[in-house]
Amino acid sequence: MSITITENAANRVKTFLKNRGKGIGLRLGVKTTGCSGLAYKLEFVDAKADDDIEFESNGVRIFIDPKSLQYLDGSEVDYTKDGLQEGFKFTNPNIKGECGCGESFTV
Repeated sequence: MSITITENAANRVKTFLKNRGKGIGLRLGVKTTGCSGLAYKLEFVDAKADDDIEFESNGVRIFIDPKSLQYLDGSEVDYTKDGLQEGFKFTNPNIKGECGCGESFTV
């Protein structure tokens, strides 16, 4: 089981954490929402939760809860910028379908 982030995403996370002035890493997860059922969630982590599973990728600590790991295992997170559009992008090998707007997915 693994979750990775690209060097570009890692640099962006490190910049965000530095600007916040605190934090130990990035939490990835899924939530039930949208027309396809699941959506990604990202947040900065100030303290590790008891049930967190921890990974390290490109110098960034990644935290994920056990429930979300089954949906995100093998995923890679990148940070892309294209014109006015920028943000974190997931490449998830577990996806079976996505909604038309790209905000939610099914596995």
